[in-house]
Amino acid sequence: MTQNSSNPDLTIAPLYGLILSGGKSSRMGTDKALINYHGKPQQELLFDLAREFCDHTFISLREEQRDDLPEKYEVIVDQNEYRGPLNGILSAHKTYPKAAWLVIACDLPLIDRETIQLLVNGRNPNKDATALATRASGLPEPLASIWEPIGLEHVKEYLINASSSCPRKFLINTETHLIFPEKDDVLANANSVEDYKRIKAVLNS
Repeated sequence: MTQNSSNPDLTIAPLYGLILSGGKSSRMGTDKALINYHGKPQQELLFDLAREFCDHTFISLREEQRDDLPEKYEVIVDQNEYRGPLNGILSAHKTYPKAAWLVIACDLPLIDRETIQLLVNGRNPNKDATALATRASGLPEPLASIWEPIGLEHVKEYLINASSSCPRKFLINTETHLIFPEKDDVLANANSVEDYKRIKAVLNS
């Protein structure tokens, strides 16, 4: 850990990368993590990008997805203690509880190196999380965020009585620092075949 110059009493957690690839991709009809938008499977591309900014980087996946991934990639297997994407994030936190996590979902095909750099440079370790957000919505994107260790402990407390496991709802109601990319499109989701076609049209334009 390093010390925070603005708050000498606060040590800054090391930054680890987590590519969320454990979703079942039911709307897409094929594994979103394996879609090739930029010359290689999306989970591998994002892994390579995150590794440029993180001390260690992992792909978050279900046990049955291991066979689709080359052995050179480190993984954290979902422990299935929680619902939704928080399952993968909290599985990573349980494995390395002292790390902060740069979390990027595999269904964000337009996110790029510059946007990740913006997020990392804007990290505020005094908050529970630092999240990218669109100017149109003003809402945090929990799956393009840096989650601090204390924030993830707060998530576990929150989930004890929460009616929803939505990570965005948690971020809206906690100490979250927002970062706004120049273009909202970098946070466009691709969750369906229609989304895939739209994203491919953008990339080919």
